[in-house]
Amino acid sequence: MAPSLIFSGQHPALDPESYGLGAFDAVRLDCPGQKNPHAYVAMVSEALLGPLTRAQPELVIVQGDTSTALGAALAARLAGIPVAHVEAGLRSHDLRNPWPEEEFRVAIDREAQLLFAPTELNAANLRRERVRGQIHVTGNSGIDAALAAAPAAPAALFGGIPRLLVTCHRRENWNDGLGRIAAALKRIASEEIAQVELILHPNPSLCSRLGELLAGCDAIAFRQPCGHSETLSAMLECDLVLSDSGGLQEEAAALGVPLLVLRERTERPEAIACGSIELVGTDPERIVDAVRRRLSGNRRTAPTLAFGDGRAGERIAAIVKAWLREKEESALPSIPSTCPRQVGNW
Repeated sequence: MAPSLIFSGQHPALDPESYGLGAFDAVRLDCPGQKNPHAYVAMVSEALLGPLTRAQPELVIVQGDTSTALGAALAARLAGIPVAHVEAGLRSHDLRNPWPEEEFRVAIDREAQLLFAPTELNAANLRRERVRGQIHVTGNSGIDAALAAAPAAPAALFGGIPRLLVTCHRRENWNDGLGRIAAALKRIASEEIAQVELILHPNPSLCSRLGELLAGCDAIAFRQPCGHSETLSAMLECDLVLSDSGGLQEEAAALGVPLLVLRERTERPEAIACGSIELVGTDPERIVDAVRRRLSGNRRTAPTLAFGDGRAGERIAAIVKAWLREKEESALPSIPSTCPRQVGNW
């Protein structure tokens, strides 16, 4: 069976072509974004149950820890279809940070028959939780995409005022956290500590909120939501990244770009261990101090393959192929014991 894609409809403006997915058959659901992530899980699950029941694929593969991923995993369970989870075993060990992703990733891992863990630490988390599925350490397919799409770093980068690239979208930061982050960005820009460029998120209400908080600060440049390659290029062209994104933590580590994490906890401690990232939370004073310190020292870190070597997809595909073949063979009728068997080499 050829693979096909399912788009939830949460961010309809995102173009599959920009992610190299334009050639695949795709089902598009009508599930616009919801403020309540648990309601969105239910919406996706209900919308997907019919198509999955009719198609009866041999396997549903979900990646990450989003509402869409959990909704798909639950729909697959109701349709009696096995689930594979790419990016399994990430844990902050705090259900509030990140919320609701920590809750969702644990729930998906409980459902999955195949669990593809990016790192040995992720696999250890799964073994500790005694999940029922097969655990495989593969690296993260997100790093495959990053290494394939990233351009070469600019030869001349560190002249003049440093460049700070910012992304911000985590739900736990939507209330007071956004205000504190905005205060830090205003200070960084007004004191000319760095040129600040903010990549907006596809969520329109979040963009509007950030626009209100940063109104009147002309020194901060806004950049419309951009595709994967454009984001990677922007990271390589800056001196420092400030973000609450999980994926950017891995990509920054792989590209050798220092990143300050606008969170108190991370599910990617491997990046801290290799010196690529630092947790700074949302306190304005702490953010500004960390930016000053990082920009005054070495503005690049050594690239690390802690999250993958660019071949995770190959490993995952091989494991899925073997699993499907074994599943098919186990469904064949057994040979009666009275039948003669051929033994030895053909």
